[in-house]
Amino acid sequence: MSLFHLFILAIIQGLTEFLPISSSGHLILLPQLTSLEDQGQIIDVAVHIGTLGAVVLYFWSDVKKAAVGMGEISRRNYKSENAKLALLLIAATIPIIFAGLILKLTGLSDNLRSIKVIGWTMLIFGIVLYVIDQKGAHIKTTKDWNYTDAIKLGLWQILALIPGTSRSGITITGARQMGYTREDGARISMLMSIPTIIASGLLLSVEVVSTANIQAAKDGAIAAGFAFMAALFALTLMMRLLKSVSFTPYVIYRVLLGFGLLWIAYS
Repeated sequence: MSLFHLFILAIIQGLTEFLPISSSGHLILLPQLTSLEDQGQIIDVAVHIGTLGAVVLYFWSDVKKAAVGMGEISRRNYKSENAKLALLLIAATIPIIFAGLILKLTGLSDNLRSIKVIGWTMLIFGIVLYVIDQKGAHIKTTKDWNYTDAIKLGLWQILALIPGTSRSGITITGARQMGYTREDGARISMLMSIPTIIASGLLLSVEVVSTANIQAAKDGAIAAGFAFMAALFALTLMMRLLKSVSFTPYVIYRVLLGFGLLWIAYS
């Protein structure tokens, strides 16, 4: 795979993974709207690893707490702040793991990879994000995150299995609907992405082990590096902008792209 192709894939994944505009939708669209070949599962795993590294680095203090919490849970200490954070992330991740396995085993996930589906999800969930973001209260912070809200956000996250929905977008929408501030809702969403990306990466890794080779490993390493840098930039920019800007710019992009894709699909 050419360096240019790897760069394009990594930039798309890195910039869109944490912005509420759907990374999976953009990766599916790339080969369908251009002459570029489908990148395959190995590169998918690689760019996911790159974006995982970015979110872990950016939220390192929280990641460290959750890691310490996992150790405390193994020692049957469930009451500490660190253990609570780890348990909240586990509770928020379980729903999408089960739903993802069902879609994978039934083959339904492959049937959703179309321009028409992505067009509708871009449009519909973009509008939903706008409405809820504008009307949602700003009363909860990460300190208010509890098990009930974690499970609810986990259920919201299941919708991200539909290409074009956006994992970050739908979980931020859910958090805003529950009254979390824009910045804290995004923070919770980003932390939820860590176990979700790990789970999806492990699932994809099982499929690519038998097909891996040295050249593929090299391509993957390059793609992971590019994705890491792009994701760190996008994540830093979004978290800073949320202190003064709403999600409206992302909604406008989603709506315009959605209409464009639907025009292509139905023309």
